[in-house]
Amino acid sequence: MIESWKLSWEATAVYRARVRGCLLGGAVGDALGYPVEFDSLDRIRAAHGPRGLTRPVPDGDGVTGRISDDTQMTLFTVEGIHRAHERERLKGIGGGWALLLRRSYGHWLETQSRPGPAAREEAPPGGFSSEAPRGGLVEESWLYARRAPGNACLSGLAHDFVPEPWAELGPPGPVNPDSKGCGAVMRSAPFGLTRAGTADAFGMAARCAQMTHGHPTGYYAAGALAAIVSYLVAGDSVEGAVLRTLRLLARHPGHEETTAALGRALDLAAEGAPTAEKVERIGAGWVAEEALAVGVYAALAAPGVEDALLLSVNHSGDSDSTGSVCGNILGARYGDHGLPHEWVERVEGRARIAALADDLAAECLRG
Repeated sequence: MIESWKLSWEATAVYRARVRGCLLGGAVGDALGYPVEFDSLDRIRAAHGPRGLTRPVPDGDGVTGRISDDTQMTLFTVEGIHRAHERERLKGIGGGWALLLRRSYGHWLETQSRPGPAAREEAPPGGFSSEAPRGGLVEESWLYARRAPGNACLSGLAHDFVPEPWAELGPPGPVNPDSKGCGAVMRSAPFGLTRAGTADAFGMAARCAQMTHGHPTGYYAAGALAAIVSYLVAGDSVEGAVLRTLRLLARHPGHEETTAALGRALDLAAEGAPTAEKVERIGAGWVAEEALAVGVYAALAAPGVEDALLLSVNHSGDSDSTGSVCGNILGARYGDHGLPHEWVERVEGRARIAALADDLAAECLRG
């Protein structure tokens, strides 16, 4: 009996560490890549040396560790998931997670259009926010910062679309049906942290991605990241998690672009020493499947966590999003103790991110 309790406690501690690691790791990768987003590889090397970035550097305002819209939206995803899980546990009301996520994203949209939490007299953009419970992240002034948010996220949330929980996957969604930008995948790791089961994590992430990105590749990449994280939290290796996610993707029509990008990441990781040039063979990361594949490649190919994070941002393109995806993966695999602590300490909102992670883990364990 004592040994059984000990194993259960150890498993719980590992789970909590992986939830913290996923969210903090994503923020570290985001903050690492944010100062060089939009820069070419040649420009990065000219500014920071032949190896490119080798550590966190200040952004254009001289601030080191500043997060972008990637982490902002990820945190609002966490809050929406937490509220949905809590409501189901306390009130027995299930199936409303999509509405609560939509309301949470409406709160994020407020932070992009207002100077601070006190300036909310008029009706908020995106509709649903006014119907949501107040409190939480929307009240925190540090999140009222516009850090190059994606056009599809902004325009998509101007609609009031809430997906059906079991809506068919495969056809284009009704909102931005041609958009497969990375703005959905970069916010979707938290769906894999809930212990709800990998297929459910995949489905929830994919359907909630349709609130802003209707192209199947845009929402399948989001589902794939959630699935990879779910497998990692359960104890799989990065390679194992990706291979199992590929089998999950194969069940769904229209998966081919996402599957091909993940296959390319696996193939390049098997080719030997990792290089920025190999990252550039995958793509710039502006679209969903490329951002996912760059993050996966870096996590697979580099010999250590710091090396992987640096590899994921030293390229021509959307460095904060690819860094965020890579950090989510590494943190879910190794836990928060496996992250470079000096880098974590520099991240904007670090204490709040850790507290959100602990709250989510505690809620999911109660369930």
